[in-house]
Amino acid sequence: MDPLTHALSGALLVRAAEPVLPALQVLPLRTRLTVGMIAAVFPDIDVALRLVDTLTYLNWHQGPTHALVMLPLWAFLLAHVFSWGIRGSYSWQLFFMPSCLGIAIHIAGDSITSYGVMLLAPFSTERFSVPLAFVVDPWLSAIIVLGLVVSRMLPQKKHIAGFALVCLSCYVVFLTLLYERAKEMGLVYAQKMTLNQAIISVLPQPFSPFNWKIIVMEGETYHILLVNLGRESWATLFDIGVLSRMAAVYQPMTSANWQQLKQFGDFAAESILAREVWHQPVLADFRRFAVFPQLDRIDYSERGVCIWFYDLRFKFPLLPPSFRYAGCREEEGTGWVLQRQQGTFWID
Repeated sequence: MDPLTHALSGALLVRAAEPVLPALQVLPLRTRLTVGMIAAVFPDIDVALRLVDTLTYLNWHQGPTHALVMLPLWAFLLAHVFSWGIRGSYSWQLFFMPSCLGIAIHIAGDSITSYGVMLLAPFSTERFSVPLAFVVDPWLSAIIVLGLVVSRMLPQKKHIAGFALVCLSCYVVFLTLLYERAKEMGLVYAQKMTLNQAIISVLPQPFSPFNWKIIVMEGETYHILLVNLGRESWATLFDIGVLSRMAAVYQPMTSANWQQLKQFGDFAAESILAREVWHQPVLADFRRFAVFPQLDRIDYSERGVCIWFYDLRFKFPLLPPSFRYAGCREEEGTGWVLQRQQGTFWID
């Protein structure tokens, strides 16, 4: 989830917990909401790994700071920081619970995106994810904002924030139904094409909760469908330039078409070279990160050759892929070196 939604969700959960945990009300309202917001943003402090290098960040983002087993420790440390930094005679114990709530809802929010969180770090680096929502979901954010605004306008109604959380849960159930519907489409396609060893994955996409990317993978071949599970896309109603054109790529089920991609390219010569480079040690960190690796292109120049790869999770219509990495060498017989290409977004 985006940082603003994380922060607001922390405030909403703290607000909703007030009737259940009266001890929270010892702190002034503004203070406990601030604590919830800061705690809900805290796990993304691992963005500092970007200062080391992008691949270190990609492989460890949503790692130990997002682990359930580490949550009490982070809340304990944050509670002491709040106790020291906020004016007033408040013990750290008063800040512990809102810190726990903020961190917990951050972890919950990230666990329904396609990136995955290391819930068991540092004991395991396995990532857990149920990809239901795109990283920026305006509908989810709107429910949170509305809950906070109404609870502010009607402070005597103690259960408004809790009702907003119920609405949020209902929205997640709705996304789950769409997820299952998209996955069923992938299963039907795999059966129709007799792809007996296929692995079906579905990924939420931008612009609408109805937009999904379905990936049916068998061997080194991806079968991909960009589909809108609603009746029609909002892009047909509004023309706002490139965003409308991007959204329009997600077609209704009746007109959406499957496409095929070969993981290492369509031609034998490039496939042999791409497969060789993909398994080189210089790409080990990118191999660990990429869930759906795909050959982007092969660049030949006077300097040598570069074979570029990306992850299908981060390829969106009309935009160049994010997080592109290559193995490059100047001439045959020399060693391969790692190269990175800047993408559309700053984090690339």
